[in-house]
Amino acid sequence: MSWLDHFTGKKPKTLELTADLREQIRRTFNEAATDEEHFPSTIDPRIYHVKLIAEYLGDLNGKRVLDAGCGKGRFARIVKDRNLQAAVHCMDLAEAMLQYAPTDLQRCAGSLTALPYRTECFDAAYATESLEHAVEIEKAVDELCRVVKPRGRIVVIDKNVEHWGKLNTPLWERWFSREEMEKMLRKHCRTVSSMPISYWEDVAPDGMFLAWLAEK
Repeated sequence: MSWLDHFTGKKPKTLELTADLREQIRRTFNEAATDEEHFPSTIDPRIYHVKLIAEYLGDLNGKRVLDAGCGKGRFARIVKDRNLQAAVHCMDLAEAMLQYAPTDLQRCAGSLTALPYRTECFDAAYATESLEHAVEIEKAVDELCRVVKPRGRIVVIDKNVEHWGKLNTPLWERWFSREEMEKMLRKHCRTVSSMPISYWEDVAPDGMFLAWLAEK
């Protein structure tokens, strides 16, 4: 069975992240690692997702930053290039994806719902279209906030639930409303805001993507 066989256009169900489901997701993305068209190793720096992360997190030189659910590390490449003295950590469930990440990044396999890092060990963290695959979303948000230091910044970029059905999605995937993700982040963060964003920096937002900016 290929990774494409896991995709459906049906409304997402409430699922429990069992060991079997976690393994299914891991295997799916390991199989997808060779698909450079749908899972590229690099990203155009003009894409607004990249610009927003860079602007909100600021100067990361001398700091530790986490890319949670990094895939092939395409965002982390740019973060590192712009902050050569930063320790950029990449974590993903799929080991095959991590093999594509540059060797000057700190690579680690693990789960979004049980991040393999100490509490308050990062100065900043971001998750770009990765929480949608976490299944137990609130637990993943709790973990993302746990590993960030007080006053550290967090960026979450993901898809808007109001546009559900426009793309084929895996059976476990979930999208979010602004209010839903804000509520989860506010459990741990002193400030939280959200906004619709565009994919390209020179194109007006169409509502598909949302960004949440938080400070712990």
